Amino acid sequence: MKFFYLYVLVATLISCQTEKETSTTDEVSTPTKSKRQSRSLDENFKSYWFDGTAEISSYELNQARYGEMRQGTAVLIYVTEPFDSKDQIKADRIKDDNYSVLKLNATRDFNTGIYPYKMMSSTFLPLDFEGNAIKVAASIQEWCGHTYMQFNENNTSYDVQLHSYFQSEGNKSFQIESALLENQIPSQLRLGPLKMPVDTLNIVPSAEFLRLKHIDAEPMEAIAKLRELPDGYLYSVNYPEINRTIAYKTEKEFPFRILNWMERYMDNQIPMVSTASLKKTIKTDYWNKNSNKFAHLRDSLQL
Repeated sequence: MKFFYLYVLVATLISCQTEKETSTTDEVSTPTKSKRQSRSLDENFKSYWFDGTAEISSYELNQARYGEMRQGTAVLIYVTEPFDSKDQIKADRIKDDNYSVLKLNATRDFNTGIYPYKMMSSTFLPLDFEGNAIKVAASIQEWCGHTYMQFNENNTSYDVQLHSYFQSEGNKSFQIESALLENQIPSQLRLGPLKMPVDTLNIVPSAEFLRLKHIDAEPMEAIAKLRELPDGYLYSVNYPEINRTIAYKTEKEFPFRILNWMERYMDNQIPMVSTASLKKTIKTDYWNKNSNKFAHLRDSLQL
């Protein structure tokens, strides 16, 4: 049945579709939370997300790479934590200017022939005030080497760092205009699909896509749509410039889990569609469960 929904999702989307390099500052500057509009969070949200545990969801992944489909596993790990506004990192000390974020660690693991691919991104979405992701850090590892990309909010722009085993990409630091980061969409949906921005927007494609396709990081014009379904919401984004569409389906009610997602683009000059379908979800303080006696929890996630 889950594959039927994915088929409908992809078919619906298809039918509806008719770096400047600079030097960055040594210290990023993020406006204090007192200067921003407060984000409204209801009691259901607070009870669910500030209970001292993380939400972990596993997904059956079908990933396009080198013009072929690869089977694999994806995991989304959500957790709230205090964030240091100056260093833009998890706060170890209590400070007045710390604020809460919803952190998403998103992983994708699959094989391409003999060698494996491992991708992970960490996205930090502020909860105390309205705004885009404060920080995104992403890495890709495979046997040819690894790449790393990081976005840090700096007032009205993002400072970007790129490290790659490709000489043409090299080690770069540059700035781009502030815009919605695609990596934040799965987190922002958890605040409520009806709050998502729609119509024509400027969006920076995901760090994973940028690195897989070796595309410059910059805001691109995109068309965002939200559709209400009988059993959930479908949020889609189309990038006409690069002929790429992504979509996430959520639950109809809180906590608005991501039920599946798709990504359609040209891979090796072949139109391909990557998909992921939810398998299992648990809530646990996983950082306290690193003993071998907790290995059975991986079975509960079908990992």
